[in-house]
Amino acid sequence: MALEEKREKRPPVTPMMIEEEAALRNGSRGLPPGPWAEAAGPRPRTTERHIAVHKRLVLGFAVSILALLAVTMIAVLLSVRFEECGAAADGPPRAGGNGSLSGAARQPPGAEQPPGQSEEEARGGEAAEEEEEEEEEWQRRRELPPWARPRLPRHLRPLHYNLMLSAFMENFTFSGEVNVQLEVRNASRYIVLHAHRMHIEAVRVAEDKLAGGVRVARTFFYPQTQVFVVVLNRSLEVQRSYNLKIIYNALIENELLGFFRSSYVLHGERRFLGVTQFSPTHARKAFPCFDEPIYKATFKISIRHQATYLSLSNMPVETSVFEEDGWVTDHFSQTPLMSTYYLAWAVCNFTYRETVTKSGVVVRLYARPDAIRRGSGDYALNITRRLIEFYEDYFKVPYSLPKLDLLAVPKHPYAAMENWGLSVFVEQRILLDPSISSILYLLDVTMVIVHELCHQWFGDLVTPVWWEDVWLKEGFAHYFEFVGTDYLYPGWNMGAALIRMLANFMGHSVFQMGLQDYLTIHKYGNAARNDLWNTLSKALKRVGKSVNIQEVMDQWTLQMGYPVITILGNETTDNIIVISQERFVYDSDAKPKDPARGDNSYLWQIPLTIAVGNTSHISSEAIIWVSNKSEHHRIPALEEASWLLGNINQTGYFRVNYDIRNWRLLINQLTRNHEVISVSNRAGLIDDAFNLARAGYLPQNIPLEIMRYLSEEKDFLPWHAASRALYPLDKLLDRTENYNIFNEYILRQVASMYLKLGWPTNNLNKSLVQASYQHEELRREVIMLACSFGNKHCHQQAATLISDWISSNRNRIPLNVRDIVYCTGVSLMDEDVWEFIWMKFHSTTAVSEKKILLEALTCSDDRNLLNRLLNLSLNSEVVLDQDAIDVIIHVARNPHGRDLAWKFFREKWKILNARYGEALFMNSKLVSGVTEFLNTEGELRELKNFIKSYEGGAAVSFSRAVETVEANVRWQRLYKEELFQWLRKSLTQ
Repeated sequence: MALEEKREKRPPVTPMMIEEEAALRNGSRGLPPGPWAEAAGPRPRTTERHIAVHKRLVLGFAVSILALLAVTMIAVLLSVRFEECGAAADGPPRAGGNGSLSGAARQPPGAEQPPGQSEEEARGGEAAEEEEEEEEEWQRRRELPPWARPRLPRHLRPLHYNLMLSAFMENFTFSGEVNVQLEVRNASRYIVLHAHRMHIEAVRVAEDKLAGGVRVARTFFYPQTQVFVVVLNRSLEVQRSYNLKIIYNALIENELLGFFRSSYVLHGERRFLGVTQFSPTHARKAFPCFDEPIYKATFKISIRHQATYLSLSNMPVETSVFEEDGWVTDHFSQTPLMSTYYLAWAVCNFTYRETVTKSGVVVRLYARPDAIRRGSGDYALNITRRLIEFYEDYFKVPYSLPKLDLLAVPKHPYAAMENWGLSVFVEQRILLDPSISSILYLLDVTMVIVHELCHQWFGDLVTPVWWEDVWLKEGFAHYFEFVGTDYLYPGWNMGAALIRMLANFMGHSVFQMGLQDYLTIHKYGNAARNDLWNTLSKALKRVGKSVNIQEVMDQWTLQMGYPVITILGNETTDNIIVISQERFVYDSDAKPKDPARGDNSYLWQIPLTIAVGNTSHISSEAIIWVSNKSEHHRIPALEEASWLLGNINQTGYFRVNYDIRNWRLLINQLTRNHEVISVSNRAGLIDDAFNLARAGYLPQNIPLEIMRYLSEEKDFLPWHAASRALYPLDKLLDRTENYNIFNEYILRQVASMYLKLGWPTNNLNKSLVQASYQHEELRREVIMLACSFGNKHCHQQAATLISDWISSNRNRIPLNVRDIVYCTGVSLMDEDVWEFIWMKFHSTTAVSEKKILLEALTCSDDRNLLNRLLNLSLNSEVVLDQDAIDVIIHVARNPHGRDLAWKFFREKWKILNARYGEALFMNSKLVSGVTEFLNTEGELRELKNFIKSYEGGAAVSFSRAVETVEANVRWQRLYKEELFQWLRKSLTQ
């Protein structure tokens, strides 16, 4: 999915009208010969008659008047007939050199304007009046004009785009010519399509069958909805097709959306590249188009560029035409039907490696030449081939294009973007060097690739109708992160996901069959959630089951949040339990988003799996459908010493709470014989208990008591769940007076396992993921907890390893714990260590190493160094734009830097919002990361005051931030002292 920015906001674009007189002077210059030029060009003037001068003054005067009238009429006719228009957005200047285009807005050399009001001003005034009159007409109809509506009018449908681009990398501009074949569904004299931040040079409209041009009355931009409007002299006729031709130019921006530029350094030389990011609504910055998912069309792309570069797009190159002046034009094959936001291209001087799947799909990975030479893309290339083969077999639908390119770029707003046939990845999420990359980094790369490849089917082949159903493609991609990774490395455990719950209660084979039907029916088209639900219901019906999937899943997809199930024993009746449901919230004082419906109105149909256990045995699971606020159910064989366990193997997308007696029985079971309960459920109990306590559903001591059994836990997942759950609790406490009490308790729980596991050596088998993965990740998790909470031996070991690196200039730190050692060393040691890490950050070319070095710099206890790093983060030459966000967030996570990052964020908000504002994902990540651990009344006031005064977007992100900080403040007020009291008592026992 899903980003998804950084440019400064520009003033609204002023709509520009047709400048007929300037067009008349320019004629049809720059247009190719043929019907376009004939339709646009002025009529030849008739031969001027020779008029003999009559001696009589009256006759002479009459003839003069007649001649003047004739000339005036010809000029008016020519003005009406000439249809070229120039409309300029408040955008980039025209490209120079090869990029310059003839346009109606440009005057010929030597042309003079009469004194007083300029021609442009006069025409602009007339056009403005026309617009006002039209606006008034629509108001009289009590309708919004088609260009002011949030979605495009439905009277036209694009069938095909022919897009020709010229990229000028020396001055970062590009020019384009787009020809759109349009089908008319309803008669209209308006063509409304998206275009943003570009200069329109010329517009033509003609019927396909060479029936001549359709006169353009005027054109204008409407910046509020980012559309360009072509007003015609007559309506387009229904069931006919027309060709819309637009010539334009724009900048290759130094930002993160549309067609933007990036750079890297090779052999001391800075090299530039241009790449696109169109999702969700940024294709309109690169070419005028119908930029909504429903408007699928075919595309024929041609890219002209200097021969020192290569160009890529969704399809393979069909032909390349070389010019004598060192330029080349690549013509790409026509695409299948697709949405604009999956269109992509790049202009770069990368190199590649390639492989081929069993079905003949050519897979290439393009990256910086030095990265390709080192083999940094080989891992990604090889698993991509295997994953395409896996998905083709699983879905029974072949990959739809002849090739798939993976493009590794230095700068990108998201981890990756699944453009059909040309997936773009930020380097850190696809390149790795086995000699210096940790297992964790490798698995992160794996899951990103698995996710993006799934989108080649869910998203590219079958596209959501509208953004409200974008979760369809993202939900499936998230689910297949685990399915696909488990295919590559069997034995992986799955994470919780809504789609996984659906697959579990349907049965995985039936679910798979339903997905195959869904993709087959809707391929190359659009689908909404009900299309999926109906297909899955039919699959169930084929195996004799009758479940209305839509009825079940609408409650999960259309309501906010997810439920918490509470299971209570009935003290008066044997074998009867009470099961209730409510919406899970961290702050029960928070008002519902919709005041008309409180939390009591939220209901889900919940497939609750449940089992009964005792000290030595657990029963097979049963499923209970919970659909009411509270229900009574009879559970056979529920004896006095038996405990209940809900959501078996964490297949459901909800949390489970129990009465205190059942929690005590479960804690006792974990202490005596934890293996009776499965690994997944042990992890689930830890995760649920910590989050339920944080939200106030459960006493604060329960999750900390559960932790005590971990000294005997040899599996990775429960430790990982504990580490992940402790993190937000640690951040709530790390600036409190009694933090050392909490710190000491955690160290006691970690100490014995830390001693058992020890530290890894640096002679790990270099095979990328091995059988010992779980063991190595367990060791890493325990070392991280030990060093984070101040285990003395852990600190000494980290300092020794750092010192050895500095003195020998050989990095012998084990790969899987390098990030932990770097961070611990920077935190404990002097400024010289910080400077050493800073130097290594600049000198390394390995992206995985660069990432953890930069994060280590944020671990310092020195506030001056943290401030220095924050200020350096805004220098794009030093820290990449997407990495600057991580710097600010990691400083905010450091208790010594939290207030510094929060202050920096507020002071630099205008710069940050200008840089990331349109990249909603990045802006949301920044706002959340800086504010998520603010937890005092003073910080809450600062946040609210800042929101009142700030300028810019991100309103939703700030609203969520307030909810989070309010929940943090509430926890501090209600539960902090309860927790410390229990900890004091526990530590003295």
